[in-house]
Amino acid sequence: MLQLRFVPFYLLHASLMIDSAPSPRIEPFGTHNDRNEALDALRTEFDGLETEYPLADGSTARRTYLDSAASTLRCTVADDIVRRALRHYANTHSQLHDGARIMTHLYHQAHEIVGDFVDASDDYTVVFGGSGVTAGLNRMARVLAERRPDRDVVITTLMEHHANDLPHRKHVGNVVHVPLEKDPDGDAGRVDVAALQHAIGEYADRLNYVAVTAASNVTGVINPVHEIAKMAHEVGALCVVDAAQSAAHLPLSVQGHDPSEALDVLCMSGHKIYAPGSPGVTVARKALFDGLEPQEVGGGIVDRVETDRYEITDALPEREEAGTPNLPGALRLGATLQLLGRIGMDVIEADERELTQYALQRISEVDGLTLYGSHRLEVADRIGVITFNLEALPHGLVAAALNDYFGIAVRNECFCAQPFVRDLLGRTGGDGAPAEECGPETQPGMVRVSFGLYNTTDDVDAVVDALEDLVERPDWYRKQYRPAMDGSGDWLHRSFEHPPEASFSLTEAVDEWLQGVEATTD
Repeated sequence: MLQLRFVPFYLLHASLMIDSAPSPRIEPFGTHNDRNEALDALRTEFDGLETEYPLADGSTARRTYLDSAASTLRCTVADDIVRRALRHYANTHSQLHDGARIMTHLYHQAHEIVGDFVDASDDYTVVFGGSGVTAGLNRMARVLAERRPDRDVVITTLMEHHANDLPHRKHVGNVVHVPLEKDPDGDAGRVDVAALQHAIGEYADRLNYVAVTAASNVTGVINPVHEIAKMAHEVGALCVVDAAQSAAHLPLSVQGHDPSEALDVLCMSGHKIYAPGSPGVTVARKALFDGLEPQEVGGGIVDRVETDRYEITDALPEREEAGTPNLPGALRLGATLQLLGRIGMDVIEADERELTQYALQRISEVDGLTLYGSHRLEVADRIGVITFNLEALPHGLVAAALNDYFGIAVRNECFCAQPFVRDLLGRTGGDGAPAEECGPETQPGMVRVSFGLYNTTDDVDAVVDALEDLVERPDWYRKQYRPAMDGSGDWLHRSFEHPPEASFSLTEAVDEWLQGVEATTD
C-alpha cells in the first residue's frame, strides 16, 4: 500500500502551479477572507448537486459528482445573471434598436472578460467558436499551417488529449511526441523538458509550433508552459497551449515574466469552466490572422459583398466569428469568468490543492489500488484529477458499481488520451503493433476522479468508503455484472437498470406543459 506524506499547504504553495505569477486583470472582490467566504457560498450554487437517482439496492441517493474533468456542473449564479440579460435579447450587428445595441455591448463585454481572465494584452484577440478547445485547436492548426507552410513540424507531448494531437497531424502533417519526466518514485510527471529542448533543436528550421497542455486530463500534472514558450521562441517557433483542464483550477496568464515567455495561442473550454452551453475560446496574437482569409466565411465578417467579390473586415474578433453568435452561451461564460475572477483564482487554486492533497492521501490507503502519474504534491504540481485502478476489479466494473450502488459519478476508459493511458499501463501497441489484451472484455483503461468547486472532503470520504467495499467484496460485485463485449471495457449490471428516459424526456416535458395549458383553459 502506497503511503503519502501529508505536507501542509503553506509549504507547497511556495512553488506556484503555473510558472508565472500574473497580476489579475479582474480585480479580486474584498479581502482574502471575504473571498474565501464567497467561495464557500458559491459551492452550492450549481445545477445538479441535489439530483437523486435510484440505486441497485432499491434505495435512492443524491449523486456525488466527481467527473468535472469531463464537464463541470453549471453555475446557477451566472445563469441567473444571464436570464436577466436575456430580457434584452436580440441579434447583434446592429446599433439602431435598444435590444440589438445592448446585446452587442454584452457580447463584446464577454470577450473583454475572457481576455482579462487570462491576462491578455491588446495585441491578442479573443475568438469564440465551437463548444470546447477542439474547434479552436483545429482552427489554429489550419491558420498556422497556412501562415508558415515551410514549417511542417509540430512538437507535442505524450500526455495530450486527442484534441491537442489529431488537429496538428491532420492540418500540419508531422507531429513529434515528446516523452514525460519520471519523478523520484518512477511515476510519470510533466513533459521531459530536456527531451523537449533536444527535439526543438533537432527540428528548429521546420518547427511551426509546440502544442502542449497546461495540465493533463489523465494525471492532473501541470506543465511549465512559459518555459516551453521561451524554448520555442528561441528557434522562431510558436507555442500553442491547451488550457481546457487548467482554466477552472488555477491562475492563467498568456504573459510570462518577459515577452519571450508569452504564449502565442491559448484555448479553453467553457463546459469545463462551470459554463456548459457556452462557446469554446481561442486567445491568440492578432498578428497570426493578418493577411489570411478566415477559415469560415458568412454574415458579419464582411465590409462589402458584390456578386463577383467580397471584402473581409480587418476587425478582430469579428472577422473570425462568422454567423449569428451563441449569445446566451457567451454571456454565461463571461459572467462565470467574472465571478471566478472576482473571487480570485488564487483562492480557488489554494482550496482545490488542499482537497487534492486530502484525496491523494485517502485514496492511496485503499488496498490493491494503483495511482497513475506523479502523486506527491511536493514533487509535482497538479490539479484535482486522480486516476487509478483496483487490482481486484476492471475499471469499467468499478465505475459502474460506484454509480449503481453508491451514486458516485466518475469516468473510466482512456479519457480521449489513448496513447498516454496505454503508456501508463505499459500496453502501448505502438509502431503498428496491436496493443496487448485489447479485446471487448479487456480494453485497457483507468478510473478517474476529478474535482470542481462544489466538491468537499465528504465526497472524497464517500468514494474511498465505496472503493474499500469493492476491494472487500470483489467476487460479489463481479457476479452482479457482465462485460458489455463492445470493445469499450464497460460492464453492465445483470438485473438493475435505470434507463435515461426514466429521469427525463424532452417530449414528455413538452406534453406536460401542453396538458397544463389545457387544464387552465377548461
